[in-house]
Amino acid sequence: MRKILTVLAALASLSLTNCGYNAIQSEDEQIKGNWSEVVNQYQRRADLVPNLVNSVKGFAQQEKDVLLGVTNARAKVGSIQATPEVLNDPAAFQKFQAAQGELSSALSRLLVVTENYPQLKSDALFKDLMSQLEGTENRITVARNRYIKAVQDYNVTIRSFPSNLTAMMFGYKEKPNFAVENEKEISTAPKVDFNPAPGPSK
Repeated sequence: MRKILTVLAALASLSLTNCGYNAIQSEDEQIKGNWSEVVNQYQRRADLVPNLVNSVKGFAQQEKDVLLGVTNARAKVGSIQATPEVLNDPAAFQKFQAAQGELSSALSRLLVVTENYPQLKSDALFKDLMSQLEGTENRITVARNRYIKAVQDYNVTIRSFPSNLTAMMFGYKEKPNFAVENEKEISTAPKVDFNPAPGPSK
């Protein structure tokens, strides 16, 4: 009887290997690992924001609206739990992505404002924070690219035969991926005009 059970277990494991079960498990774990790195880098950026805001406040107190916008965007990011369950819920994933996009936009506005304050730009603390923020943005890009690739591999696996049958049997569904918010806007090539603007007519 034990021999029969051993043979059946061996056959079952062989059939699971050939049906893509192990590949799905491996790719699912890869996505979780890559997602953790994305969240880690986003957290690093969020941790830099208060220091950056305080640094700018010292030189540009009058830019209250911009500073408040960054602070509120960071608070919104902090209110969303970026658990692995987000990966299986397209709506929650979209909400997370929108909050991160809002923080990116607020930081961009803050950086535009800082251009008007030469003393701030030359401040050692501000320069260090900007360097850290720039490095973090680069790491976010790398982490997101790895996540995008992992999700692509996983989604292809669960849609390909015969592993799609295994995915259906065990309830594995496609995972959401990062997308560009305003794809239509960025797909339009910017107009570049080197002709000088006409002067006022006399």
